[in-house]
Amino acid sequence: MNLINEISDSDPEIAQAIRNELSRQEQGVELIPSENNVSKAVLQAMGSIFTNKYSEGYPGKRYYGGQEFVDVIEGIAIARAKNLFGAQHVNVQPYSGSPANHAVFFALLEHKDKFLGFSLTSGGHLTHGSPVNFSGREYQCIPYEVDKETELLDMDEIRKLAVREKPKMIVSGFTAYPRKIDFKEFQDICDEVGAYHFSDISHISGLVAGKAHESPVPYADVVTTTTHKSLRGPRGAMIMCKEKDRLHDKYHSESKKNLAQLIDSAIFPGLQGGPHDHTTAAMAVALGEALKPDFKEYASQIVRNSRAMADELMKNGIKLVTNGTDNHLILIDLRPIGLTGKGKLVQDALDKAGITANKNTVPYEPSTPFNPSGIRLGTPAVTTRGMKESEMKVIGESIAKIAKAPEDESVISRAKSAIAELTKKFPLYPGMGILK
Repeated sequence: MNLINEISDSDPEIAQAIRNELSRQEQGVELIPSENNVSKAVLQAMGSIFTNKYSEGYPGKRYYGGQEFVDVIEGIAIARAKNLFGAQHVNVQPYSGSPANHAVFFALLEHKDKFLGFSLTSGGHLTHGSPVNFSGREYQCIPYEVDKETELLDMDEIRKLAVREKPKMIVSGFTAYPRKIDFKEFQDICDEVGAYHFSDISHISGLVAGKAHESPVPYADVVTTTTHKSLRGPRGAMIMCKEKDRLHDKYHSESKKNLAQLIDSAIFPGLQGGPHDHTTAAMAVALGEALKPDFKEYASQIVRNSRAMADELMKNGIKLVTNGTDNHLILIDLRPIGLTGKGKLVQDALDKAGITANKNTVPYEPSTPFNPSGIRLGTPAVTTRGMKESEMKVIGESIAKIAKAPEDESVISRAKSAIAELTKKFPLYPGMGILK
């Protein structure tokens, strides 16, 4: 398989950029927790003939003709997602995670309605109520934080906050929290105060699908996820929800729509036009892969790798937020080694060594998101390449050395050699021929 023969002839500059990017990915380790390496089959589906089609509406109810095969792939994607997560209703049309989350707000809340969301600096996402995001600008967010000492979610404090504020919705989920979440306890709080439970599992959906993390689907009213992180699919998103709106009489007494209809109407025609059918095809392929038995082993190995890397970092004197991890994600706190506000410096030093990570805020961050005091790491992509605990120790040791001396070129050079030697054993797409 060669993906760029035609591009090489028609646009050599882009072809060369593609070659360079594959080389960068193959010769380094991708540790951004929101990244992964999709299969060849997913890549092929993304570049398929469905790129040519436009499909406003839903299966069986489209506005344009020629939709019979689009309906087939969307129906397959929906059925596989329902099977994988045990969901009653699934919408696979959101373009990405933020539009999916936007649709949930659009469906369930009115302008300036109150909701509880996880603070960005403590581990939440922009769409969980950041004041610079639509979720914080168009709605009234009451943020909850982690405990200052343990850096863990304090469910008693979240309950007290919910009882006092009486929000219409509570968001569970994260983008930089390295521990498991008790979705049932979140649901109990929602039941107590009469709020919708909206769970964003974009980071951990692959772990949920692989039974390596508890699922919110049995509890939450609505669950969103991207499909390109630990789920190992294309860059898209899904919304899963109950069919029935359990709070219909309280919040939607004038509407005859059930919850599934509210969600679907929010996506189309509320916020989007036609879905990206080539993405839907790739999503169906990825969901089919996640239904295979070996995906459970993959999900478990992600967690084992994450814990092995965390242990190696701590053994080498690096402080981790919550002092470890339960999932795919690790958050380094640079403050104890005198690098407050130096996350970008360390990120850039790691880049030079072939280690791709991202700067990130830590709980109660004293600096800014542009110059934070943390580094976020994740193991989905390196696990996809076949790396295991022994490789995580090599990577963890290299990261620790660079974190302690981010401006020492000799340290960076030695780490780069170690990473290059490691990655030779784990080709990204063996036999693909993409570089020719």
